[in-house]
Amino acid sequence: MTLTKLNATAATLSKNRTEGSVSPSSGMCVTCIDGCVGMCEIGKSAYRGHEVIYPQPFGIITTGAEKEYPLDYSYLTILGTATGAVGIEADSDKALFPNVVLERKIGKNDPIKVKLPFVIPGLGSTNIAKQNWEGLAIGSALAGTIVTIGENVVGMDVDSTIKNGKVVDAPDLSWRIKTFFDWQRDGYGDIVVQANIEDTKLGVLEYAIKECGAQTVELKWGQGAKDIGGEVKIKDLKKAQLLYKRGYIVLPDPTDPAVIEAFERGSFREFERHSRVGMVNLDDFLERVEELRKAGAKRVFLKTGAYRPADLARAVKYSSIAGIDLLTVDGAGGGTGMSPWRMMNEWGIPSLELHTLTYQFCDRLAKKGKYVPDIALAGGITFEDQIFKALSLCSPYAKLVGMARAPLAAAMVGKTIGKRLEAGDLPVFIERFGYSKDEIFVTAPQLRKEFGEKFDDIPTGAIGLYSYYERLAQGLRQMMAGARKFGLEHMTRHDLGSLTRECEATTGIPYIMDLDKEEVDKILDA
Repeated sequence: MTLTKLNATAATLSKNRTEGSVSPSSGMCVTCIDGCVGMCEIGKSAYRGHEVIYPQPFGIITTGAEKEYPLDYSYLTILGTATGAVGIEADSDKALFPNVVLERKIGKNDPIKVKLPFVIPGLGSTNIAKQNWEGLAIGSALAGTIVTIGENVVGMDVDSTIKNGKVVDAPDLSWRIKTFFDWQRDGYGDIVVQANIEDTKLGVLEYAIKECGAQTVELKWGQGAKDIGGEVKIKDLKKAQLLYKRGYIVLPDPTDPAVIEAFERGSFREFERHSRVGMVNLDDFLERVEELRKAGAKRVFLKTGAYRPADLARAVKYSSIAGIDLLTVDGAGGGTGMSPWRMMNEWGIPSLELHTLTYQFCDRLAKKGKYVPDIALAGGITFEDQIFKALSLCSPYAKLVGMARAPLAAAMVGKTIGKRLEAGDLPVFIERFGYSKDEIFVTAPQLRKEFGEKFDDIPTGAIGLYSYYERLAQGLRQMMAGARKFGLEHMTRHDLGSLTRECEATTGIPYIMDLDKEEVDKILDA
């Protein structure tokens, strides 16, 4: 089994000359020939250096790791049953899959009610997030789910006003928050504002609470895609200099005359903006959580990444002590706007293992009578089967699944269809459904009925996300009904089986051939 693709990938726009014959250990062509112009990653690095670390082209893509981990959620299988029902009367005329309840409440303090157990864990200052924000925010609001504004949005906004090191006006952040609230329905869902080190220094969360009406904020320790701070590419010299002035790490130094000359000459076309790495300790964490509550935050979340087990233990324990409302745990292999490509593939604890550890750590605290925060599990989750498995694997602690790349893809496709409709240039495989958004989008009739003339103001990107969520919801209801579980609170680890002994040893979910032995004996020996 090939675990990693080396030296050639679509992510870095590189390929091997001898694509059919590649050394498995190095990823190099088996015959590296003098005279090759350098199509592979080594070759591109010979003339573009550090630029080849990152996925390309930046700003219009998201990226997910290619690594095939030894275990993933496909090594678990969902178990169904032919008898009974939990959460509804065991009556064939009542135990229908549309009656599965997917609503729930999230958080310890003033809980958020959601219609579906989904959260977009954080899309921040990347171009692709901003260009698709209307679809993400409005689609989430329509679906009654949670969406998170990621890190660095204020600092990256050239129109932000910063005085004495603190933000006093942030048009982009304000617009993002308002976009969600303008379309929120019946109090379902919420918009979360996330902060890293630079955001904290700028006072972003306090500004979001006091000036923008944000009620939920999130501290960020990291993510599954990388174990360093956030990064983006900057194509504008003046913007690079502004960000450097605001305290960001910008490479190369945009104030250096030699660098300015090289940029203007065209030797390179992009600056890199980097965020700092955090230094976590309990006292500072508790102090910061208390500061945010005093500032008016109704709920405080924490997001952590695929760090080593001791760091996950810190996240769970510190969240317990602080009374955090939601802890998001993001496994390695997840997607991102821009992370170092090799790092994305080769660092961190994969989702299945990290989520299993999360269950174990939460369970230890619960058995001691300690508070356990609600958990959101993220890291490459895209469809209803993975959602079912994640919520069952970490039940009863997992309340939500986090997805970013998949919802963004749905919003992008919806937006693109809208543009192609306006241009009268629909692909033939979409034309077969019709020539208007009322015909193409399967959820359009329902939304038009609910919104009337206001339906025409809903961006097609939002309809795309809403339709994707609608598919996930129906698929999840069907799977839950097959397991005879008619509410999210009834899902348990008993609803899963391991397909291999290795999966059993890792997750603690029994091997498929060992399940129900006592019950089987009672049935057969009766």
